[in-house]
Amino acid sequence: MRLRPSCALTTLACFGAASFFALYAHWSRSEGHKTDFYERQLLKLRQGLMYAEKENKKRSHELYNVLNEIIQIIGVTTASSVNVTASMKQKVFNHTNKLPLHLTNIHYYLPHLQKHENSIHPNVLIGHGKTGVSIVMGIPTVRREKKNYLITTLKSLFFGMSEMQKNNCVAIVFIAEVDSEYTNSITESIRSNFPEEVGSGFLEVITPPASYYPELSNLKQTFGDSKERVRWRTKQILDYSFLMLYAQPKGKFYLQLEDDVEAKPEYIEIIKDFIEQQKSQEWLVLEFSHLGFIGKLFRCRDLPLIVEFFLMFYQDKPIDWLLDHLLSVKVCHPEKDAKHCDRQKVTLRIRYKPSLFQHIGIHSSLTGKIQFLKDKDFSKSLLFKAHANPPAEVSTSLKVFQHFNLLRAYRGVDCFWAFAPVAGDYILFQFWRPLNIKSYLFRSGNPAHPGDVLTDTTVDVFPDDKIDIQSAGLQNVKTSDGYFEIGTFEKGKAEGTISPVFGRIRALRLSIHSTSTMWVLLSEIFIMI
Repeated sequence: MRLRPSCALTTLACFGAASFFALYAHWSRSEGHKTDFYERQLLKLRQGLMYAEKENKKRSHELYNVLNEIIQIIGVTTASSVNVTASMKQKVFNHTNKLPLHLTNIHYYLPHLQKHENSIHPNVLIGHGKTGVSIVMGIPTVRREKKNYLITTLKSLFFGMSEMQKNNCVAIVFIAEVDSEYTNSITESIRSNFPEEVGSGFLEVITPPASYYPELSNLKQTFGDSKERVRWRTKQILDYSFLMLYAQPKGKFYLQLEDDVEAKPEYIEIIKDFIEQQKSQEWLVLEFSHLGFIGKLFRCRDLPLIVEFFLMFYQDKPIDWLLDHLLSVKVCHPEKDAKHCDRQKVTLRIRYKPSLFQHIGIHSSLTGKIQFLKDKDFSKSLLFKAHANPPAEVSTSLKVFQHFNLLRAYRGVDCFWAFAPVAGDYILFQFWRPLNIKSYLFRSGNPAHPGDVLTDTTVDVFPDDKIDIQSAGLQNVKTSDGYFEIGTFEKGKAEGTISPVFGRIRALRLSIHSTSTMWVLLSEIFIMI
């Protein structure tokens, strides 16, 4: 039988230790031997033991790299549609006996997977295989009988994210269905609504193979739950576990979300700051919402442990209960009371307030269930940002919705909200006296209504004095009514400076050049003088 290198080194070390003690006994009986000889032997033995320990650590590191390679193979993707190639399958097969704990033990809890070679390989419908990010966002979604909130949720999550933030994050939509017609329709909806996020690799879409799921029709009913509810909560655990395993090698932190949430603006920066504020590294989960499993942040390195615990008891309890049990197992003393246990769990589960995510779904993914769950710690984010703007008379050709008029928005009291525009509509600001304007900022849409943005709209100014375009060296387009186009809306925002060549400005106008089916919401108006 061939010994592994680490075992051989350990055997040699033990043999050396025995030899040393034999020599020492001989020395105690034999006077006249020089002590420096034995000191040299002791030093030699110590060096041998240190070498053995070093080699063991080296082998462990090599094994860790192999295991990570397996995860990467499973997560390999392409921009549109990915099929695992024969070479990739063979590479995974060659390492079958060396799978990491969270992939080998999965067969104990889901034994049916042993019959299906690719049962834990996701179908990657959209993705570039992005890794090495700071935060991985997991958004599982399933078919709903009444209404689907996924696109609204994604718009809220992506609203206001900078390119730098998107470069350092990846959002994974896990369509937890095996009906290819349905999954393809959702995928195409995502692709059409978020072409830039898809193209950059920031947004991925995956589905599970049908063979991943065990038989769910004969589950034991517990806690008075109906058969349908037991099946629903059991599948939810399997869905979340699959998503976590796919996300694990992609980044440093994993943020668990759901497909029917609203996010607060700048939530990414808030989460990063809160992570940095943690003086202790003992935490297992940071909570950014108190509802269910929404807004739970884990270290990616902890996901294998968490998933294994979930799979041990996936048929017994809901996933949020299991998370609480995991915390209890880690820190609660069996001879102490519940209050002591709760105090101990606080070190592992740290809550941020106010909540960053709100539940918006009314029609549950559980068929027939209506729910009005709301996070009481989620203070509704403002639909606008106020600024002190110069005195002006404001007007618009748009049909205003309810009390969300333009004057209130200009004064910083509320947002401006109007029905869908047609070509030729405008928003006009006529200053009480001509002004030297330094810059302007107009932001349309907000987290609650991210789709109500201005498109194909220009920013025009009307100078107080006549300007000769050629002599002034201007390349701005001059309209038939004397305005100059100085900017356009891009991604719902128009921002820029105004050249001093224009002198004092009498009026500023937003001109809409094409008809839209979406409403218009101005959440920020800032004219700086």
